[in-house]
Amino acid sequence: MATILIVEDEAKMLRLLELNLSEEGYTVQTAPDAETGLKLLRQDRIDLVVTDLKLPGMNGLEFLAAAKRVDARLPVIVMTAYGTVETAVEAMKAGASDYVLKPFSLEEIKLIVRKELDVHSLREENRSLREALGRRYEFKNIIAHSARMQEVLATVDRVAPTNSTVLLGGESGVGKDLIARAIHQHSRRASGPFVKINCTAIPENLLESELFGYEKGAFTGAVNSKPGKFELADKGTIFLDEIGDVPGTIQVKLLRVLQDRDFERLGGTKTLKVDVRVVAATNQDLRAALEEGTFREDLYYRLNVVPISLPPLRERKEDIPYLVDHFIERFAKESGKPIRGITPAAQKLLMEFHWPGNVREVENIIERAVALSSGDTLDIGDIRLDYSPAKPGGADSASSAMPAGGSAPFPPEGVTLEQFEDEIIKEAVRRANGNKSQAARLLGLSRNALRYRLAKLGVPDEENSRQ
Repeated sequence: MATILIVEDEAKMLRLLELNLSEEGYTVQTAPDAETGLKLLRQDRIDLVVTDLKLPGMNGLEFLAAAKRVDARLPVIVMTAYGTVETAVEAMKAGASDYVLKPFSLEEIKLIVRKELDVHSLREENRSLREALGRRYEFKNIIAHSARMQEVLATVDRVAPTNSTVLLGGESGVGKDLIARAIHQHSRRASGPFVKINCTAIPENLLESELFGYEKGAFTGAVNSKPGKFELADKGTIFLDEIGDVPGTIQVKLLRVLQDRDFERLGGTKTLKVDVRVVAATNQDLRAALEEGTFREDLYYRLNVVPISLPPLRERKEDIPYLVDHFIERFAKESGKPIRGITPAAQKLLMEFHWPGNVREVENIIERAVALSSGDTLDIGDIRLDYSPAKPGGADSASSAMPAGGSAPFPPEGVTLEQFEDEIIKEAVRRANGNKSQAARLLGLSRNALRYRLAKLGVPDEENSRQ
């Protein structure tokens, strides 16, 4: 309930108002004069003031003006025995929300108090909504000018101060790591550790000991005890990247940590308690994994308290020019090159690309362009894009590889046919995981024809090298 300050020099009236407004559920503070009232205003959060106009020392109108200097939006109800129009007008001009004439009934003052608090609450809500609609959310190292990313940052802004578990979703390279760090840095745990673990980068037989630690002698080579990532993240945040790849045996232990915040080290019997916030990320469809039985349903719902989905770059292309400028400035500074920007033609080439690797791919391509550029502005010749076939169902992807008629692949502007062919061949080999025969089939070429083209690219033939 609201906190109300009553400023009244008549002791009986002060006590009567205090008792009756307290009975309504309000927290009531009292002051016998304006000076004491101002002191309380500066010390505590006050939602509404009820004051007499006739006070010893500083009068009520002077107190009203001073109170508005402390908080211009503070509603103030004035009480006066001088029921003239002039007094009421003067009080309202000074910022009073309403006034009541003495003598008044207690029901009347209660009604006015309720009305003013309701109006104040509505005004504050409208102001907050207007600020939210017009606000641009900004976080360090995150480029987010598009509406889609502004929605993401608005969610981060709301969830960061809480202790809720967050599940970040999105394709590889969209920036889940940066969002996880932003959540930590804007939380009450910001002074604590931020511990990241990539669940796919650690072999299954080592993942448990990495997460939960181990005791001396737990396995061959365990000559000393070692704390796990959860212990290291105590009083901070742990970021579990690629959570969808965690094996079933580890999922059970993760569920326990999320539920009870306790665990045992590998080979240990002592139960350890931790105070840690969990942020997880995945580029997989965990709902599909639930249906396939590869991911526990109970763990999914423990992780999916606040889901945040990060859009791929092809769905927020308005961020591309800002990303390009950011990376040019960064890599030019690191390399000591006087590169100041990018030509419109090169910018157009980047805007039309489908970016399967998302922001990480932009970063790599701009770093390479800056490293190889000999001028002070990046041009088409400096941009080396990794072309790949359009992703299924991706309209933007398809449009980047197909002409307006949609009949056949066509090199983007500034890319020669030979360059385009070279990139398609590399993509086929990548998709075939290095299997030359399979890559040849993908391209509709004979094995010898593919070997010839790979030799032109400087890719050694492993079969010939072994002979």
